[in-house]
Amino acid sequence: MSFENILVEREGAVAIITLNRPDVLNALNATTLDELTVAFESVASDPGARVVILTGMGDKSFVAGADINELAVQTPVTGRDHARRGQALFDRIERLGKPVIAAVNGFALGGGCELAMACTLRIAADTARFGQPEINLGLIPGYAGSQRLPRLVGRGRAQELLLTGDMISAAEAHRIGLVNRVVPAGQLMDEARALAQTLAAKAPLAVRYILEAVASGADMAFADAEDHEATLFGLISTTDDMREGTRAFLEKRKPVFTGN
Repeated sequence: MSFENILVEREGAVAIITLNRPDVLNALNATTLDELTVAFESVASDPGARVVILTGMGDKSFVAGADINELAVQTPVTGRDHARRGQALFDRIERLGKPVIAAVNGFALGGGCELAMACTLRIAADTARFGQPEINLGLIPGYAGSQRLPRLVGRGRAQELLLTGDMISAAEAHRIGLVNRVVPAGQLMDEARALAQTLAAKAPLAVRYILEAVASGADMAFADAEDHEATLFGLISTTDDMREGTRAFLEKRKPVFTGN
């Protein structure tokens, strides 16, 4: 599959999607959003792809934000449509049913920070920088940054970042819970690949149900979330992978999961 602004590769069970606009720090424009939508739908329907790594081309930027040229000409109607379009894609990434690892190789600002937050896990190079600087343009986040950031780091810290527009280091992002790991820049993709391979070896249906339980439960009352988890537990108990996993444990061998 050929794209203009992204690259898509497969390494066994791992799909690697790379934002490929380094001349504009991998900024998100309408074409890029469309291509990401196609790429993630393709991964979602491919049973051989169990994990995704999402990263940016070059060593300067993951995604430096949305394309300012497009933002500058928005009207109330097109602005809302633009925001909803990005939100739909990021929601799809969050609810893909397969782990998506953001390998943040540089600036993750505005839409780039929002894109990283939509991913399942975030590994950052020690040179990466994070922020929601929309306020400095007289804007607010449009791709659910005002919603995901408080859920990840807490309301007070999120409001500080949103209202000041300040950038923070990878180390600070890790301290407040915005990223899972910080690694030396030269080791970023090796670390992301190693984590992806670990996740790819897990039972695919169990992975999907865990992601479903976490994502859906976040928006439910606790008792309803417990009930939803119990339903998913009942469903997973019918799978071949559950039988293989428990049998392998009792037989003291490594399980072989097929996704059935």
